[in-house]
Amino acid sequence: MAKRKNTITRFIEDIVDDTKDFVDDIIDRAKDVETDMKDAVKDVTDDDEKSSSADVAALHAALADLTAKVNQLAELQLAGAKA
Repeated sequence: MAKRKNTITRFIEDIVDDTKDFVDDIIDRAKDVETDMKDAVKDVTDDDEKSSSADVAALHAALADLTAKVNQLAELQLAGAKA
């Protein structure tokens, strides 16, 4: 492997090249962040009202079932305490 002569111009050239690579990487990451942010905003603002009404109805049914079970357990506990 041949040894490279390190001169001041090569040193400056290396610094400039590394700086250009660094700036390119930052710009690429900024573009990725911008795209991800746009997608996130679209996801948040997207209307899903059709599925949300069905979800709410399912939650109400599940809540009614749980309420009935809790009431039944409370009655059994009260009956057990009286006995």
